[in-house]
Amino acid sequence: MTKVVVAMSGGVDSSVAAALLKQQGYDVIGMMLRLWSEPGKEESNRCCTPESMALARRVAAKLDIPFYVVDAKDVFRETVVQYFLDGYARGETPNPCLLCNRQIRWTFLLDHALALGADFMATGHYARRRTADGGRQELLRAVDLAKDQSYVLHVLNQEKLQRALFPVGDYPKPEIRKIAESFGLPTASRHDSQDLCFLAGDDYRNFLRRNAAELMRPGQIVTREGKILGEHNGLANYTIGQRKGLGAGSPVPLYVLGKNAETNTLLVGTQEELGSRELTAREVNWVSGEAPMESFRAEVKIRYTAKEAPAEVMPLDNGSRVRVRFDAPVRDVTAGQAAVFYQGDVLLGGGIIQ
Repeated sequence: MTKVVVAMSGGVDSSVAAALLKQQGYDVIGMMLRLWSEPGKEESNRCCTPESMALARRVAAKLDIPFYVVDAKDVFRETVVQYFLDGYARGETPNPCLLCNRQIRWTFLLDHALALGADFMATGHYARRRTADGGRQELLRAVDLAKDQSYVLHVLNQEKLQRALFPVGDYPKPEIRKIAESFGLPTASRHDSQDLCFLAGDDYRNFLRRNAAELMRPGQIVTREGKILGEHNGLANYTIGQRKGLGAGSPVPLYVLGKNAETNTLLVGTQEELGSRELTAREVNWVSGEAPMESFRAEVKIRYTAKEAPAEVMPLDNGSRVRVRFDAPVRDVTAGQAAVFYQGDVLLGGGIIQ
């Protein structure tokens, strides 16, 4: 019997993933990660609160599958949380979920699954996998585009995709809740979580003040022409495109255009200055395993919640970097977020915006 480990979180999606696979005849094992939380906030880390763990155990018991908890606190703190802090120190706005998927879920947890003799690892992500000609694996958007999570999975390569199953990607979200009810799962009506798990429901700025107070150094607010308009209270407090709470004296509305960590300056400008026609991205992962040699057309998504924009993608440095030239200016291009490339439903790859 084909053995599959399901990464469980105590949420409805991973619960239904386990139920569907059990129904399809797989030998299913539930596995949950215990992640790092700030001391005293362990009860609030959505990914592994005592309540989440108890729910995942109840689901496993209901489905009559084994359930294990894997301690990932140290590796999570050293990689994902440190990446978050280092990104802000560089003046970027990092997306730690990307690194978590690459290093924690699809390396650390996958290694544990393989050590148990699993053939596959499944998650509750809304995405799809398809086998193309020659056995090559393709990563596709989910059927439910409003819930599609393929963006955060652009870090996967062929080796990982060969082992990946995404059982909920073929269903709309309301259908997943109905399936959970039909199986009698205790997670059927549990709300989705949108926040970064280790923030434990707190504002990221408060987390940075406690864990990297040096990032809150005041500095100058300047225009492109170098005119000083006021003082900011720490670059990490601002996001690209932000308008409110800038503290810059101006007769017209101003927006954050950029952050310079070296000079500790916040660049602001008018709405007309906000759009970008180009970006470069580093650390590009090509899902096919082969970087294209020539420019190609694609729909490019510049953050998880952004709408795709048509663009030309130009590989640089043998595909480890790319330049993206949009057909029309795109707002809020933010260093540290990922630029991800699609052709139709197929995700080609992505990298970190410089």
